[in-house]
Amino acid sequence: MVMNIDLYEPIVGVPVIGQLRRLGERLKGLRVVHVNSTAEGGGVAEILAWMVPLMTDLGLDARWRVITGTGDFFAVTKAFHNGLQGYPVVLKKRDWELYRAVNAENVKSLQGELEEADIVVIHDPQPAPLLELCPRRRGRWIWRCHIDASHPFRAVWKGLKPFVERYDASIFSMCQFAQLLPHSQYLIAPSIDPLSEKNVELDNDELDAVRSQFDLKPDVPVLVQISRFDRFKDPVGVIQAYRMVKKMTPVQLVLAGGGATDDPEGKEILDAVLEAAEGDPDIHVELLPAAAHRTVNALQRIADIVVQKSTREGFGLTVTEGLWKGKPVIGGDAGGIRLQVVDYHTGFLVMTPEGAANRIRFLLHHREQCRRMGETGRELVREYYLLTRHLREYLTLMYALVGGTTEHTVMV
Repeated sequence: MVMNIDLYEPIVGVPVIGQLRRLGERLKGLRVVHVNSTAEGGGVAEILAWMVPLMTDLGLDARWRVITGTGDFFAVTKAFHNGLQGYPVVLKKRDWELYRAVNAENVKSLQGELEEADIVVIHDPQPAPLLELCPRRRGRWIWRCHIDASHPFRAVWKGLKPFVERYDASIFSMCQFAQLLPHSQYLIAPSIDPLSEKNVELDNDELDAVRSQFDLKPDVPVLVQISRFDRFKDPVGVIQAYRMVKKMTPVQLVLAGGGATDDPEGKEILDAVLEAAEGDPDIHVELLPAAAHRTVNALQRIADIVVQKSTREGFGLTVTEGLWKGKPVIGGDAGGIRLQVVDYHTGFLVMTPEGAANRIRFLLHHREQCRRMGETGRELVREYYLLTRHLREYLTLMYALVGGTTEHTVMV
């Protein structure tokens, strides 16, 4: 994908783009490799889909590599994910052996590129063992944790820490997620691409087509939660809140999202959601393909209220997307949602289905407040959560890690 940073100038302004161009000049030719475990589905893949092309546009030699693995491997790493978010999991010795063995298989095709890179960014636990499998590495290695690791299950963190502590730096989305590690840690919040298919402006004809596709009544308020079908997104709790609201106010609910290749639990959670929604024609549950970005965009624009009732959340890009589209957000009082949802200003934070139902009813009966919240939320995203800020912070960190030199290579 070819992208041009200048296209964002009308949104963020000339000074912002100028600063990025100057950083790019200082880092010209820097060899950067990002590694994660899925090419589509979930926020990490969405971020890398714009970050790598824009780094290239700014003059860096940026690349994105995706490790592969078996179903058993991804079941183990999903357990890591759940454990980092505080969910008790049981891991056996063979699980840890499989984890390292799959990474050892992947390093066969990646080793030369990784060892020659000036900067390697490893995203989340799945590819974390790659560092120790590249003994002749020349550059700086960063572990980027996108997960709410504020209260990890002890056994999981104890097992992962030896892989992570050898990195040169770590990045977390919030200070509460940081762990005791023997290297520098940095805070960089995620962001959205305002010109992507998921966030670009849509005309009314396209919105009407999606409304018809989902059989949504034009005169009844719509609640929308977009997310993977994941236990920590609490889609069943959203249905419970919706049912409480519907007892007093006509309302419709859309629960839509896709899966990720590194998330084997999706079908189990989707089945639970379908069971909870059974018998109500005003609940629309949809498993979307990974490329359905414009459908997601349209649903968020159709929504009267965007919901993201997560119980754990690394950041919550669907919250950012909803705010950017001028919608108030009912968000779970968890993780990175707290950075974005400010009570009475951009939406409401909630902890229970009852709390969500109360706040939804309030907003449906206070339309002017909904409008003001939407305006405030959009400006919050423009100021703090667009890709230009995100990119600037990454480039600044990389410049610091390579010592501000033009040669870029830093011996380990």
